[in-house]
Amino acid sequence: MKTLLLGFIIILVTSLTYSQEKYLIFFKDKGIEPGERLNKSSTMYKQALDNLTERAVERRKKTMGDEIITYEDLPLREDYINELKFKGIEIVHKLTWFNAVSAYLKEDQLNDIKNLSFVKKVEPVEVFKSKKEKNSGTILQKGSSPNTGLDYGNSFGQLELCDIPIVHSRGITGEGVILGLLDTGFDWNDHEALINVNVIDEYDFVFNDTITADEPEDAPGQHNHGTSVMSEVAGFMNGTLIGASFSSSFLLAKTEYVPTETHVEEDNYAAALIWMENLGVDATSSSLGYSEFDPGQTSYTYADMDGQTTIVTIACELAFERGIVTITSAGNEGNSPWFYITAPADGFNTIAVGAVNSSNSVASFSSHGPTSDGRYKPDILTQGVGVYAASASGFTSYTSSFGGTSAAAPLALGIAGLLLSAHPHLINVQVRDILQKTSDNYNSPNNTRGYGLASAQNAINYPNFELVSDSYKIHKMFITEISINPSTVKLNYSVESGNFQQVDMTYDGTLRYNYVFPDLSNNQNIEFYFTYSDMSGGNYREPVSGNYGQLVLDVEEDNNPANFVLYQNYPNPFNPATTIKYQIPEDGFVTIKIYDILGNEVKTLINEQKSKGSYSLMLDSSDLVSGVYIYRIQVNNFTSAKKMMVLK
Repeated sequence: MKTLLLGFIIILVTSLTYSQEKYLIFFKDKGIEPGERLNKSSTMYKQALDNLTERAVERRKKTMGDEIITYEDLPLREDYINELKFKGIEIVHKLTWFNAVSAYLKEDQLNDIKNLSFVKKVEPVEVFKSKKEKNSGTILQKGSSPNTGLDYGNSFGQLELCDIPIVHSRGITGEGVILGLLDTGFDWNDHEALINVNVIDEYDFVFNDTITADEPEDAPGQHNHGTSVMSEVAGFMNGTLIGASFSSSFLLAKTEYVPTETHVEEDNYAAALIWMENLGVDATSSSLGYSEFDPGQTSYTYADMDGQTTIVTIACELAFERGIVTITSAGNEGNSPWFYITAPADGFNTIAVGAVNSSNSVASFSSHGPTSDGRYKPDILTQGVGVYAASASGFTSYTSSFGGTSAAAPLALGIAGLLLSAHPHLINVQVRDILQKTSDNYNSPNNTRGYGLASAQNAINYPNFELVSDSYKIHKMFITEISINPSTVKLNYSVESGNFQQVDMTYDGTLRYNYVFPDLSNNQNIEFYFTYSDMSGGNYREPVSGNYGQLVLDVEEDNNPANFVLYQNYPNPFNPATTIKYQIPEDGFVTIKIYDILGNEVKTLINEQKSKGSYSLMLDSSDLVSGVYIYRIQVNNFTSAKKMMVLK
């Protein structure tokens, strides 16, 4: 009888809570104004720093330099929060990045709060409906990698499609990386493939407790979707299922409430990202896509899929600013009137993952680009049809018909985990760039395939740079079937179209080769290739023809361009100056503007008629504070935007 009564009380309280509307209450300040220089000896600065784990601090330093605390990180003013509590308002989430809290409000409370002197605005929390694509799928053929000693069972096909088993065979399985999942819940303690996963922490942002598996107040099966998602990246049951990055550690956030139909409240999502960031997560994934709302809600529109409007999108972008690789499903709207990607897949730096079948054909349900401001989406593709995954219906249960871009995103997260495990020095900007450049449609991106099917092998093999004590260090791995003679590996390079020179690369005795350039500085073009021999004396060149060509980390120029291109600025991050290059294949009126992370215009760099050709301009950061900015070009019918980071 006591159990039944408790259950009744829980249901009643839940019903009353959700009968009220949840609002975001934005404050006017944090004691200082946005843009003011932060005093590192201040109490609020120290509080913001104390909220970060040592791991989070190190990740931020890798991306942000020494200025790792921004205005968004400063704590909310306690006097404002106390005033709300005095009025009987119970705070649900504190969103430091947005200088806001969420709370359930009655109509009289809403009217009262709007008139408070410290309240900037009050907005309803949007409640998104999330569409999970279901498909009958095809059972994947069991298989073992000939070199790993692992039996992947029915999960082999989905991993092999993205060249993951060969990476595992070299001992790269995600060790040393923290990955975060935002989903419906996780029954990981009650499944054979998940029970041994290293879960650092978990939190339920719906009911504010530490249990992400189903609880009495949940709708039955709340945790089903998240359990399957988790198994794709974290699972390990030899002979049955192996996850893409199974040696990684994990943070789990339950952000969706499933009473009748799956949906999520945007404050839960933002709170979860802030929590994960503070704990030092390296990469996150959400198998969620939002394009419509519950009846009575004010819906976002396709025009809002511009990378800077929805709370979930802005949260992902703020997480990226702090060094996190942010990944999400592109959406399952390909067969619906909406058709396009859904938030937060519209983010400038958030990697939107579309779905293909086992034959690498784009699934009909996979959402298309562009964003409403004209950027290519999705970014990359992985398998999202007939995916083999753990099922929460039993300790030894599995499904061969898990599907949707929901199923594609965790595989992409696994690839990011492997890349960061192989190259720990990479910053998130490089990870995103490498994942795009090594996908199979990079040379002809479009709004159906994006940059194409991702490859873990190609990504890890791709050469990358690291700035070490004012010198550039190139890193290279060779994940191939060839047995390489390490003493034969040579880097051949040319600076500013000069003569090629050949140098030996340093070998660490396992897989990694590197070389520190004695003569390479900012804004110099470099071309390079590698040569090596196998143990039988066979000779090889990579790439087979042509060269890698970059401006240290990016950019080649063309004085007679055939396409519109806006290049990534270099250096990035930067202080005191950076170079922005672009090319236009026809005469046109060119406008280039700088915006802050929230979309406010900061300055105009170019606003004039230009002739066909390639151009570069220098941006001085003297009048900019530390942080992430967006630079956007518009010329004729072409629009493109990229992110840059100022470090002071």
